[in-house]
Amino acid sequence: MGTKVLITGSRGIAAALVAQLSLKSYSIYLVGGEEDDCKSLSAQFEQVVGYLAIDIRDEELVKGAFDKAIQQLGGLDHVVSIVGGSGRSFGDGAIEDVTKSAWDQTLELNLTTAFMTAREAIKYFKDHGGGSLTLTSSVLATSPSPEFFRTHAYAVAKGGINTLVKTLSAAYMGNSIRVNAVAPSLVATPMAARAAQNPEIAAFTKRKQPFAPAQLSADQVAAAYVYLIENNGVTGQIIEIDGGWSVNSGV
Repeated sequence: MGTKVLITGSRGIAAALVAQLSLKSYSIYLVGGEEDDCKSLSAQFEQVVGYLAIDIRDEELVKGAFDKAIQQLGGLDHVVSIVGGSGRSFGDGAIEDVTKSAWDQTLELNLTTAFMTAREAIKYFKDHGGGSLTLTSSVLATSPSPEFFRTHAYAVAKGGINTLVKTLSAAYMGNSIRVNAVAPSLVATPMAARAAQNPEIAAFTKRKQPFAPAQLSADQVAAAYVYLIENNGVTGQIIEIDGGWSVNSGV
């Protein structure tokens, strides 16, 4: 097999990344996501050698998935952690309204899943000559938008991912392990459907990210992961793909 990559996720950005890496003849293993999505990607792209549509919040399932992926791929060169999502259904929102349960569940879905994916990746890379780990942050971690996106637990989770990037890239540089993240703004994925369907948020998006006024495409964001995977001169970086969001002070 060629270059070997494990991706967590199965739709939206993850699906776009599968398509782009398949064109480059990567060997891909999918972890997490939805069974139907994984099955569809596996049927569409022969470079997807296997998948396990597990609940990536389950520690033992994550460990087992890495073992299975390494076995089927014949090793591992890159790991990309994309699985995560909004905590609104748990009750995430303004901090005065967030219950401990909503806080815990939002961090578990976004930060704890990244931690467990990072841990298993680092463990393997340390013993096998290095590799790259790419996590998924959000522009909301550093460029808040309280009018429409006052989801404080989610922002904190993504801020934690930024810290993981910095501390892990420094700690494991000597092991030839690179650690980076992509931090998108609003992307045209199922997670952003609420924003796309709300006329006020749609108008805000046109002003806030003028280079992606109708939301970023998943392909635009996936291209950043490809760059971080393939450029071995980059580590410790959080690349914002945001259509101008983070530098737009006029909104």
